Amino acid sequence: MGATCDSSSDGALIDGPGTKERDTVRCVIYLRVSTKEQAENGLGEEGFSIPAQREACVRHIRDQGWDLVDEYSDRGESARSTDRPQLQAMIARIAEDGDVDAVVVHKVDRLARNLEDHVAIRALLRRRKASLVSVTENLEETASGRLVEGIHALMAEFYSANLASEIKKGMGQKAKMGGWPHAAPLGYTNVREVIGGRQVAHIVPDPERAPLIMAAFELYATGEWTIERLAAELAHRGLRNRGRRDRTVGPIGVSALASILSNKAYAGIVCWDGIEYPGVHEPLVDTATFDRVQDLLAARSVRGTRERRHNHYLKGTLFCGVCGRGLSVQLSKGRYEYLYCLGQKNRNPTGCKEPYVAAGDLEAQVEQLYEQIELPKSWLARLKEELEAEITARQHRNATEREFLTRKLAKADTERRKLLDAYYAGAIDIAVLKTEQARIAGDIRGAEERLAAVDAHLAEWQEILGTAMRFATNCAKAYARASAPDRRRFNQAVFKRIEIRDGKIAGYACHEPFDVLFGGSEFEYGDLVGVTGLEPVTSAV
Repeated sequence: MGATCDSSSDGALIDGPGTKERDTVRCVIYLRVSTKEQAENGLGEEGFSIPAQREACVRHIRDQGWDLVDEYSDRGESARSTDRPQLQAMIARIAEDGDVDAVVVHKVDRLARNLEDHVAIRALLRRRKASLVSVTENLEETASGRLVEGIHALMAEFYSANLASEIKKGMGQKAKMGGWPHAAPLGYTNVREVIGGRQVAHIVPDPERAPLIMAAFELYATGEWTIERLAAELAHRGLRNRGRRDRTVGPIGVSALASILSNKAYAGIVCWDGIEYPGVHEPLVDTATFDRVQDLLAARSVRGTRERRHNHYLKGTLFCGVCGRGLSVQLSKGRYEYLYCLGQKNRNPTGCKEPYVAAGDLEAQVEQLYEQIELPKSWLARLKEELEAEITARQHRNATEREFLTRKLAKADTERRKLLDAYYAGAIDIAVLKTEQARIAGDIRGAEERLAAVDAHLAEWQEILGTAMRFATNCAKAYARASAPDRRRFNQAVFKRIEIRDGKIAGYACHEPFDVLFGGSEFEYGDLVGVTGLEPVTSAV
């Protein structure tokens, strides 16, 4: 016998379930909430919890005298898309088996949150002669009933769009106040605490992962680790991601680690809509270390020093003297190593025609380079006196510069705050804000770097120069005895670059303080000359 529903009841029956040749109406329940917390309890903006929705639907089915044959429940799923596991399972059953007379929902918006999806689902139900029953909305299968149903679907779509807009607005305001508006990055965890009588959501360091994230920055900042090796090391130390429905918990990959190392959140910065705000959360890395990591990431991206299948300790130090590209290594016949210009077969080739050079030839030339730039030991005592005298004189001059830089930093900080105030007040647009923020950030970074240099104590400079001078008078022997990893460190510490042309060393440039000790940078191979006097050296400190 068919069952009908009075339009005055607390539920609405559409299409009249029971029109099929059955003694009773066979129905299924569809339940949905958007957050996992609502799945079990609570009443929020999204509506009733799963238990509350189920109770209302079961009561309605019992009152109508129908048979409940199954239940489909999507927990923590958005209704903006029909790509929900339980919804798809229910639709597949209705389409293939045809054993369902009615689908019971708490509200129409549990099924879909946009009109297009709602119409598509309703069309399928009608084709299979299955009804849609809403427990809380009075709808009928009439012209006016369908109009009201369409209005409900449109209201659900409007609510969804408006809610998304309001959430985004609230997240933006939170970011402006220094709060973290997203899910916590790896190394932090989301918490809720009662502050000032209200519940505040923020992020705090994850006691399990935060130390490993800090170690990742500290290790990479040394310049001795590639991202590939560092990812393997962190996996060995036990760093794991949080996992998702589509990804099990496991070690973080190379690309994920690169994203972590470039994420300003770890330095206490909140980025929202292209604008940076000082965060109120605890940084895991200091600004100097974070900036050092960014410099290394940028330099290695340009220089192509990532470890691939074949690695060599000269990679990242040798550059083509014709096109300027870095040299990479290629293994021939499984055992012969050759260094070649990346301009020949890189993604953006330069058309460079520099020849391949046997790795052993360039290794020997670099060893010879260390021999020819090595300073005579007889220079050491006098050179040390001259350099210390120059440093002492510079320290006196630095006092004035230190005062100037301190004022400059204070002014930049004030300017940054005023800039944000002007943006909040609508005096400037976002394009101007971003441009000015970038300029101020550059000014601050330059001033901080310079201040760190002028604040170096005499004793620190003496220690640095003493170590450098001892190495400079014994660098050839130390380099010759070093292992391949240590040779890489020597080269990275001493040379900014060594240029190769026609298979020969054509020029070089040194890092501080070796640029002072070893003098010039450009030379013709075979015509190397040392520093010819102390005065030019001391004037360059």
